[in-house]
Amino acid sequence: MEEIYQAIEEIIRAAGYESPVKGDEIYEEICDEIEDKEPGAYVFMSKKTDDTFFEYKIQIFEDQFNLSAIDIHTPDGIFHANFD
Repeated sequence: MEEIYQAIEEIIRAAGYESPVKGDEIYEEICDEIEDKEPGAYVFMSKKTDDTFFEYKIQIFEDQFNLSAIDIHTPDGIFHANFD
């Protein structure tokens, strides 16, 4: 799992987002949001600070999920982290 967490962090940093992020927290937040959801495509938003929120684009399957992208909305702009 550690590799997944690190990959999340690295892709977000590569998108230009410089604030600290924790891959394990992002992964757990997604898991909590998708619990008991029907298979399909979803967009989840998570407010991180007063002026920053993360927009998760996720495809949910029967036994797994695919994180397609995260758009990080800040006062400085939108940072797009593509996971596909």
